[in-house]
Amino acid sequence: MSSINTNAAAMTALQTLRSTNMSLDTTQNRISTGFRVSEAAHNAAYWSIATTMRSDNNAMSTVRDALGLGAAQVDIAYTTMDVVKDTLDTMKAKIVAATTPDIDKSKIQEEIKQLQNDLKTYASSATFSGGNWLDVEQSDLQKVVASFLRDSTGSISLGTIEVDTAKTALFNGAADEFGLLEQGEAIEGAAFEALGADVELTATDGSDLSVDLFAHDFDGTGAGEGVIEFGEAGAVSFDVEINGEKSRITVDRALLDTLTLTTEGTISDQTELTAAINAAISEADLGDVLVADAGATASDGIVLGFNDPANPGDILVFEEDDHDAADFELTVSNVRTTSNGNFFDATSFDIANADALDLQEYMQGIDSMLSTVTTAASDLGAIKTRISSQQDFVSKIMDAVDRGVGQLVDADMEQESTKLQALQVQQQLGIQALSIANGNSQMILSLFRG
Repeated sequence: MSSINTNAAAMTALQTLRSTNMSLDTTQNRISTGFRVSEAAHNAAYWSIATTMRSDNNAMSTVRDALGLGAAQVDIAYTTMDVVKDTLDTMKAKIVAATTPDIDKSKIQEEIKQLQNDLKTYASSATFSGGNWLDVEQSDLQKVVASFLRDSTGSISLGTIEVDTAKTALFNGAADEFGLLEQGEAIEGAAFEALGADVELTATDGSDLSVDLFAHDFDGTGAGEGVIEFGEAGAVSFDVEINGEKSRITVDRALLDTLTLTTEGTISDQTELTAAINAAISEADLGDVLVADAGATASDGIVLGFNDPANPGDILVFEEDDHDAADFELTVSNVRTTSNGNFFDATSFDIANADALDLQEYMQGIDSMLSTVTTAASDLGAIKTRISSQQDFVSKIMDAVDRGVGQLVDADMEQESTKLQALQVQQQLGIQALSIANGNSQMILSLFRG
């Protein structure tokens, strides 16, 4: 039955053409944008995931920039530290040269002075973007942003690489801190007796041939009471002159660590202090000559005297007609403590009038500073390598995220190109079909022609 009110064929053709046009619009949109999912209406779940990951990738791009800034700061500090190490090497060589007999030490001091000025300049110049890890007002933890993290709950955080400037600072302006090239503070709480002027041994009939060395209140009833704690590089030093020959004796953390009586550098009583001093005396090859013992009058005092050949380990007792007191001249002087092992600043010591003991101390001190600077440079080198590795990792992660997002939302251009051609043909056929369906109504007119 044919009807002039309802053209079913045209309606079918129109619906087909509309469907084809919609598919064609979708395909053209994908080809134009390159995305299979370019808005939430296309696929809400994929669009949400892609949007979040793109946002995270933007954040990681900023992290990559922050790593670049951190790498530059570390590189500045490491390069400067390397130059400082070479300068300390040269300084040590100059001190060794100063030990040559009859050499003019004042001339060498002029060279050392220039090197000392160089050390100050190097440290103050190690600045990048306003930050300096080698010359600080106060040490703290510097953090280099290294990663952007999102956990399974959606919470985000930043990962950092920490640099402790207390371990890298060559100079530290804080009152209670010190740099690698600076003299340490006196050991806290170690109220060693301040001997002031030289203390000389005097002997009378029936007396010990000894001098007061240290006094410390381990019982906790007076000033400076309690245990004596040596830090990682803490040290005590004093000079002894025996019958005109001078030696330097040092009790340091390394020595304490070899003793079974002390724990983690802590001296807790008179016996441990006496043992530590005697160990230091042996280190100075004076064990056959000197011995430390408990004070006769002060329970916490330490005295130093001549070792009794007849009773090794005991202080020699002077008895009438046994010895000539003039044969036992002992002077104790230059008693010092330091919390970091440095008894002097690398930038201020002067060798012009230094004796052999001073030169030896300067040489050993510079060598110790050289060791700590080398360690700090090694730490910076490790951080530099880690930052470089993290930069490479972040770049790869960003690429991986881009690929993952692409798998979700990118259009398959080969497939869309093929579909476009097919849909264009379907569109043309749909238009032709609709034209034919509309033409069928015209045939009804022929029924009414005479």
